[in-house]
Amino acid sequence: MGLQGKDLICTQDWDINELMTILNTAVQMKLDRYNPRWLEILKNRCFLMMFYSPSVRTHLSFATAATELGGHAEYLAPDKMSKMKTKTTPGETIEDAAKVISNYMCGIGIRVMETALSEYGEGHEMIREYAKFAGIPVINMADDVCHPCQSLSDVMGWAEWFSGGLDQIDFTSLKKKKLLVTWAHGAMARSLNSPQGNLLLSSRMGIDITIARPKGYDFDVRMMDTIQENCRQSGGTLNIIDDPVAGYEQADIVYARNWISEDAYANGVFQKEKEIKRAMQYPDWITTADKMKLTNNAIFTHPMPIDRGSEVEDSVAGSENSVIYNVASNRLHVQKSILAHTMGLFHE
Repeated sequence: MGLQGKDLICTQDWDINELMTILNTAVQMKLDRYNPRWLEILKNRCFLMMFYSPSVRTHLSFATAATELGGHAEYLAPDKMSKMKTKTTPGETIEDAAKVISNYMCGIGIRVMETALSEYGEGHEMIREYAKFAGIPVINMADDVCHPCQSLSDVMGWAEWFSGGLDQIDFTSLKKKKLLVTWAHGAMARSLNSPQGNLLLSSRMGIDITIARPKGYDFDVRMMDTIQENCRQSGGTLNIIDDPVAGYEQADIVYARNWISEDAYANGVFQKEKEIKRAMQYPDWITTADKMKLTNNAIFTHPMPIDRGSEVEDSVAGSENSVIYNVASNRLHVQKSILAHTMGLFHE
């Protein structure tokens, strides 16, 4: 399947078979990490990582991915860039920057969220504008709307668990599993991207989904329409509740994470302190060992970093049924697969 030159900005942009190609290659790369067949896929090529927002996992996993494919990843932060033009300030246009970068690099990864933005959706639009003008693949390393690399890593980790291991992984094992995506209180005030992006992909896997959140913490209406339609097409279901306990009953997967409210931006500014203060008013919205006892021996999953003691109890995050570290490890292999297929010299 030809993925050469393709942008990955949202999983919804790709056919499910294309996404499965990425996942299946990621499995092989994880099973046989240092096989010589991977070592020259990005030989003499450089991947640019543009970080408007900080990162641990994304930075390290992409840099390692490029290196293990025989290439190099260059880190670029806003204070090292030319000033970019905005609606109110002069500077270089995205069109000019994208076209110039395309002469140097084999691909561009962009990460932009929360405090780097003045309104919801602005980061996603910026990445799409880079993709419009770049002559090389553009990869969304996390924006304010979705996080495709994390979503693919989530699904890969869950399938490993329910298949009984990586060497016998079967992604159809996820069909009709019950997934609870629950809002959690916490002091990190984070974008909708990881849970919302996960729902976009999970809803294409035939999973029965329950979203639990307090009033005022709904996801993007347009995204929810898409998620509902994905469920209809895949044979899954979608249920939305405002109860902090009921969704745990007979769940197979518990995904707990804090996300910002519908009022997170005001007058072009991200209201971080107000968001934190508001979130901490809901102490019942935490994943506890007692709540996990209501599940069908569910796995606990989270994209990390975790606000331990607020989003989830330590005893759950560190339990035998926690897949947080395996999911995090999958970021490397999923991203190696993405780089290999979209901008490398990769042959099936």
